[in-house]
Amino acid sequence: MENYTSDSSDSENNGKVLDYAYLLMNSETVENRFDTVIKDPKKSHLDVENIILHHNQLNLLPVNLNKFSNMKVLDVSNNGLTILPDVFEYCSLTTLIAKNNSLSNDSLPKSFNNTSTLRELNLNGNQITNFPEQILEFTNLKFLYLGGNGMLFISKNIYKLQSLQVLSFGGNNLTEVPATLGHLKHLYALILCDNKLEGLPANIANLHNLKSLMLHKNHLRTLPPEIVALKNLTELSLRENPLVVRFVSDMSYNPGSLLELSARSVKSHNMDVKPGDVPLTLLDYLNSAHHCVNPNCKGVFFNNRVEHIKFVDFCGKYRIPLLQYLCSSKCANGPKEDIVRPSKSYLMKKVLLG
Repeated sequence: MENYTSDSSDSENNGKVLDYAYLLMNSETVENRFDTVIKDPKKSHLDVENIILHHNQLNLLPVNLNKFSNMKVLDVSNNGLTILPDVFEYCSLTTLIAKNNSLSNDSLPKSFNNTSTLRELNLNGNQITNFPEQILEFTNLKFLYLGGNGMLFISKNIYKLQSLQVLSFGGNNLTEVPATLGHLKHLYALILCDNKLEGLPANIANLHNLKSLMLHKNHLRTLPPEIVALKNLTELSLRENPLVVRFVSDMSYNPGSLLELSARSVKSHNMDVKPGDVPLTLLDYLNSAHHCVNPNCKGVFFNNRVEHIKFVDFCGKYRIPLLQYLCSSKCANGPKEDIVRPSKSYLMKKVLLG
């Protein structure tokens, strides 16, 4: 039995809800149900704003769906849809969720009507391998989900969606992302995980509102140094990338020699050692000390090269500060090539590596 009640859980979409979820109905059965609602003299179908049809057996949308002209939210997820008609022709949708269907490159209309109202579009888990240029008509779109489609590229015209706040392209076959992505100034979440990316454009640093950047399971060997300009970025996921695998495998935990550690202690405590106090060879060794150029470290080093990494367990994941060398010759030689090290104070809250 359908639910036909007032929904006040979402202030943006409150109103009447028609819920047919998990009933495993085909298109004809749903159409008959709609007819019952439309002909009900006690209730007006024009009051319906939310129509929930996920987890059914629809291969086409019911024809009489167009009678619900005040519909704002339509969820047709987890069906067998092969065609998505222009439902915007007869209503002003704010949310369209059609994830986990069988939509392909030719399933969408060539263009849409009434494109100003849509705020959320979810086409995750379909078979749309080419970026659908027609969705760029939704210029007020805030949330766009196109993950799990096997998509090969992102249109360079993505910059037209200036209102985007969340952009999800995880689980595709992307090898690069366009530099125009850097024009989406309102983005706070960018999901690019599970692709084949080998690099990112430098102007990703223009996404000043970005808080979450999901890059795990790609082919990344480097990150653009400009990424440290993202002052609001609090989460960067990098696990299962070559840069992380190589970084972890190259980490050395070899302790310093007794000579090195003793000499460091002498220099760190400013102990006065004069000729005659120790053999000349040891005096020469003490005088060969290098002062760490890292402003966060006041120590010295001699021959031993030490990379100081602090791991902290966080909800089953590892988070680390960006690589920092303490009392190491690498502090003077520059940052490791495959991990970004900021020249200023550390900005990122956590980096998820595994």
